[in-house]
Amino acid sequence: MKRLIYIILTASGLFLCLNLTAQEKTYNAGHLNPTPPTINGLFNDEAWQKVSWQDDFTQREPYEGKKPSQKTVFKILYDNDFLYLAIRAYDSHPDSIVERLSRRDNRQGDNIGVHIDSYNDNRTAFVFNVSAAGVKSDWITSDDGDNQDDNWDPIWYVETKTDSLGWTAEIKIPFTQLRFSKKGSQNWGLQIRRNIYRYDEEVHWKLIPKDAGGWVSRFGELTGMDHIEPQKEKSITPYTVTEMETFKEVPENPFKTSGRSSKLNAGLNGKIGITNNLTLDMAINPDFGQVEADPSQVNLTAYETYFEEKRPFFIEGSSIMNFRVMPVGNFMNDNLFYSRRIGRTPHHYPDTENEEYVKRPDNTTILGAFKLTGKSKNGWSIGILESMTEREQAKISDGNNSYHEPVEPLANYFLGRVQKDFNEGNTILGGMLTATNRKIDSKQLEFLHDQAYTGGINFKHQWQDKKYTLTARGIFSHLRGDEEAILRTQTASARYYQRPDADYVTLDSSRRSLTGHGGSLMFAKFGKGNFQYGAFLNWKSPGLELNDMGYQRDADQLSEIAFVTYRSLEPFSIFRSFRASVNQWQIWDYGGNSMVTGGNINVNVDFKNYWEFGFGVNGGASSLSKTALRGGPYLRTPANLNYWWSVNSDHRKDFRISAGNNQEWSKYGHAHDNVFWANISYRPMNTLDISLNPSVSFSQNKLQYISTEEFREQNRYIMGSIERTTVSMSLRMSLSLTPELSIQYWGQPFIATGDYNNLKRIKNSTAADYKNRFHTFEEDQVHYVEGDEFYEIDENRDGEVDYSIGDPNFKAFQFKSNLVARWQYRPGSTIYLVWSQNRDKYISDGAFRMQQDFNRLSRIFPHNIFLVKMTYRLGL
Repeated sequence: MKRLIYIILTASGLFLCLNLTAQEKTYNAGHLNPTPPTINGLFNDEAWQKVSWQDDFTQREPYEGKKPSQKTVFKILYDNDFLYLAIRAYDSHPDSIVERLSRRDNRQGDNIGVHIDSYNDNRTAFVFNVSAAGVKSDWITSDDGDNQDDNWDPIWYVETKTDSLGWTAEIKIPFTQLRFSKKGSQNWGLQIRRNIYRYDEEVHWKLIPKDAGGWVSRFGELTGMDHIEPQKEKSITPYTVTEMETFKEVPENPFKTSGRSSKLNAGLNGKIGITNNLTLDMAINPDFGQVEADPSQVNLTAYETYFEEKRPFFIEGSSIMNFRVMPVGNFMNDNLFYSRRIGRTPHHYPDTENEEYVKRPDNTTILGAFKLTGKSKNGWSIGILESMTEREQAKISDGNNSYHEPVEPLANYFLGRVQKDFNEGNTILGGMLTATNRKIDSKQLEFLHDQAYTGGINFKHQWQDKKYTLTARGIFSHLRGDEEAILRTQTASARYYQRPDADYVTLDSSRRSLTGHGGSLMFAKFGKGNFQYGAFLNWKSPGLELNDMGYQRDADQLSEIAFVTYRSLEPFSIFRSFRASVNQWQIWDYGGNSMVTGGNINVNVDFKNYWEFGFGVNGGASSLSKTALRGGPYLRTPANLNYWWSVNSDHRKDFRISAGNNQEWSKYGHAHDNVFWANISYRPMNTLDISLNPSVSFSQNKLQYISTEEFREQNRYIMGSIERTTVSMSLRMSLSLTPELSIQYWGQPFIATGDYNNLKRIKNSTAADYKNRFHTFEEDQVHYVEGDEFYEIDENRDGEVDYSIGDPNFKAFQFKSNLVARWQYRPGSTIYLVWSQNRDKYISDGAFRMQQDFNRLSRIFPHNIFLVKMTYRLGL
């Protein structure tokens, strides 16, 4: 009996302890009347004396639940227009506070963040973060912590001070920057988070466990704000740009006789509150000249290179418009919306006669773009995007006569997205629709779809305190266009209907439409506990096509993925944290052929000395490649083995280094890849950060595609052994003179070579014996024509040329750089001074010679762009 009573009492105590741990925290804001505080970081105004300090913070990192090493307190006031916060971050060693100046949204040093769920939907938070040096970072957290939009730049005010007690932050947030409904008394979610940089320590006002499911749904509560009125933001920001280009004079090219050009441009951005919770962003003739260039790449695959979006208009608020086919992980990038489609490089390049030159726009002009985001009164999250791009023409001239040829049609892009959560945020239902409509008015552009529609439905359900997750997504696509456009889609690398072994699809050159579907199912455990696991199913029918407004590499796929992860989030032994995972995957086509089977093991550890280390081993069985022969039959590729490792030094230090290596081998010596990279960063002073990122890769492949030729009414798939070398070196420097004035530089020299030998033709692409899959041409079958740079092939050795191929050897030189000075001379208004440079050249030489090649790169005549851009925000 005593034992039973003891057990009951122990269990009751444990329950009480857990209940207290989970207890909600509440802060009651004080009403300000009549004089607001002066924002100076001193808290010496009478207004602050009306409310008391709130403390009781808890450590989350590294020791969850422990007492923080330093005390933190805060106060909150409000009036009809603003929310005010006073935060004091005590520090027993003020001289150890790390104060680093940087650009906005680049968090460095000691910092404090205020997270506000003004929707009170347990899913969305507006975050206002400031460092001890006074540098702002702000973002929107959505989907209960699953997504973060760092490009949200609201108008708010803050001052910081460092004194003998530590440091302070005095904050003033306009209600125009928050979205909330109109009601008598407001209850908002609230979280205050502090990072003590030298200890890499994170403390919370309302502790959110590391293994908790959800983030915003676990905030504390901000109450006491009565009868405040939602305020709609209304502002326009006109801009002007003056631009000058310099380039190499080419006397015979009528477009480059002077070696320079200049232009003046202007446009308008705006932000208008339509309702309390819906905001319209607009851009008329937008300019993105200050945006950093894409890194250099040489792509020898059949797929389009994926580049990240960098244009502010399309990034801010983009999370609601994101619709990935597979919602988590990086197994695939398929998405219904890929904003780089809007304003892309024109699709068409004119064919020219001898001595004709072409002047084609680098990008399609965006006439206007409008974006409506927010929430409806009944809680539906809404995202609507509408954009129109110009009909673009290229000018062709021989110096005497000139004419124009269309290279891109007038096009309209539309996106609509809705999503709503039910069951206290545990169940989510949503949908999305995109429409691309082009006005095809010339023969040269009939290869493009004139109508392309995609859509999808998403469902997510979580249970047991968001420990378990079930998701389902279904998508469709429907295209219309000329026979040429639909034939081009059927024969594109995503599907290759023309493959001779694809007996389950039919190539139809008379089609004027194409429809497809796809989707995914996922069950996973992501919540509390050391173990996480899950399984995915994904399908994409052969006719699925998302690339008019989205991004898709492959169709005609059925795939499954399973994973198990063990993690230790609390420090032990020499580790701060430890994570190990095992993953497995398999892919089939719609004909039932097993294309890919593989798996990997990955381990990542954080040490108590703040260093990090990770490594992994990947293995793949013999696979079938749909794209290796560019529309030919499957090519069976040998099994492969890959390993990777990376190491990162203490990120808190002024000198940091990261390095890694990735190496892969294929059976029979079919292929070998070896990549080394490093990142060396140094901060000689609190205002300057310098980083160097060298990378070198070596690769060999015995069966690299070169071309498809016809011989005796049969296709010949010509391959070669290739040795590739790629070297790049990125230099990045950031000088922050004040939180509002900064100078950034990025430059990257890049050289890539491809040296081909042992030309081959495919014999039996799926033969069990690797050597029977191809025939290597003998010396008497191949003749290289030196002056004209092509190979003549005499396959049957009858002394006659059966077909010829161009010299596939290549060497690509490229240097890209951006120098940008930014001065935010008033809130929301900025002056940019920009210098961009590009040097590029391509030659038929596959030999890599380090010193000679870099000397040659330095001698390439540069293409320079100089611009001055000024924006001025006008509040309405």
